[in-house]
Amino acid sequence: MSTPTIGVLALQGDVREHLVALAEADALARPVRRPEELDGLDGLVVPGGESTTMSKLAVTFGMLEPLRAFVRAGKPVYGTCAGMIMVADKLLDAREDQETLGGVDMIVRRNAFGRQNESFEAAIEMAGIPGGPVQGVFIRAPWVESVGAAAEVLATYGGHTVAVRQGNVLATSFHPELTGDHRVHAFFVAMVKSA
Repeated sequence: MSTPTIGVLALQGDVREHLVALAEADALARPVRRPEELDGLDGLVVPGGESTTMSKLAVTFGMLEPLRAFVRAGKPVYGTCAGMIMVADKLLDAREDQETLGGVDMIVRRNAFGRQNESFEAAIEMAGIPGGPVQGVFIRAPWVESVGAAAEVLATYGGHTVAVRQGNVLATSFHPELTGDHRVHAFFVAMVKSA
């Protein structure tokens, strides 16, 4: 595969930044709002935003089950921040009616690093990313409380897991799309190409 086509779920959140980062990482990127727009995609990014709103909109727009089917089919998916929450099998501190796509055997705690005014940046050493640490932007970010045997921890910060991979699903607590450093997106594009 030379140039993969990767969608960015465009129900809510920082869609534009992911489209730019994916293009810089040599992928053809396009927004996805309707189930039929999943057809022909080689991979999908679930962006940061507000996970409860994203979950509700996925139900409202008939996207929830098609997205779950996309994940179950083994297609590569990358979730950042709220996207990490969306690809988790289990959540803490979530509304009882909050839906997820699943895909990673992990328990994620929403807003674990604090409120909006407690947002921060930190250098993150992430397995599989050459060239030194990546700059992690944490905005009302979750962390991973625990992972199952099939999930691989790729990065930690302050004793908490902030990046994981399970098969073709990648998730980070932080937002690499906001930094201008596209190495994490390039890592995901490589996952898509090898899938």
